[in-house]
Amino acid sequence: MAATPPGNSPAGRGNIGTETPSSGPASASATVKVPPDGDRVAPPPAAARFLARLEALRSDEEQAKYRRYFKTGPGEYAEGDFFTGVRMGEVFELAKEFADMELPDLEALLEQDIHEARAGAVKIMALQASAKKAPERRRRELFELYLRRHDRINNWDLVDLGAPRVVGGWLRDKPRDVLYDLARSPDLWERRTAIVATSWFLRDGEQDDTYAIAELLLGDPEDLIHKAVGGWLRDAGRGDRQRLLQFLDTHAPAMPRVALRHAIEHLDQAQRQNYLARRTAKRGHIGTDTPAFEPESAAAAVEVPPDRRRAAPKGPGTATTM
Repeated sequence: MAATPPGNSPAGRGNIGTETPSSGPASASATVKVPPDGDRVAPPPAAARFLARLEALRSDEEQAKYRRYFKTGPGEYAEGDFFTGVRMGEVFELAKEFADMELPDLEALLEQDIHEARAGAVKIMALQASAKKAPERRRRELFELYLRRHDRINNWDLVDLGAPRVVGGWLRDKPRDVLYDLARSPDLWERRTAIVATSWFLRDGEQDDTYAIAELLLGDPEDLIHKAVGGWLRDAGRGDRQRLLQFLDTHAPAMPRVALRHAIEHLDQAQRQNYLARRTAKRGHIGTDTPAFEPESAAAAVEVPPDRRRAAPKGPGTATTM
């Protein structure tokens, strides 16, 4: 599968609608999407019921907490994201009640400006994808929906909710080229999906993709990628400490500080100090903190492991060159 070049994105990942999120309290009816022609589009029945339940749970106090916790200001990673003020624990409980929601309703929730509506949709997708009796066809449809509407899975918590079960779970026994395409994407959230999805493989003791994608992302400019890379390297190290140490021996001097600190979190004090000292010495020599992130050159640096290369034709919803 061809990597997605900078400036290109798969079909269906563009901006949805034309409205700007409100900064004040919103009702469920206020979140109905208004397409460019001005005709109001009501969400399907199950999605409408979910939105009404959310509205009943909202509070100004919780909304204020979200505004402090997520960076939604101009130029920040969650710019324009609107939180109505529902605790995530309540969103997840509501998702369980709507766990049999159909795909059109899920997509209608993903289209909402309200963050908690999108979180509910992704949580339901994860529940369905990981259900023991989930049909293969349904799991594929969820995987395709996640990638096709990645434009609406556009915050770190949404990625972390869905990528392991919906993406990683689907790819568990399949070629994983799409993750390498996502790792080379110009979109922050697609790159985060690439590394976060590998947590499902780590459960099975498979670490190759985690290390390969982490290497691809070492020069990423975004702090939220540094944290994910370091965290997933740390988790890989739980299963094979020696392999983590070998990776750090090679890459620690050039790793972003946040990524390195997360990766070494479970090492003993002497090892942590050793790797931090290597990084400090390297920084003092080259006078820079983070190597430039260039998707095309990164693609040449790290190849997809042979047993992860795609053998089947591309299916709809995967990251392709348009």
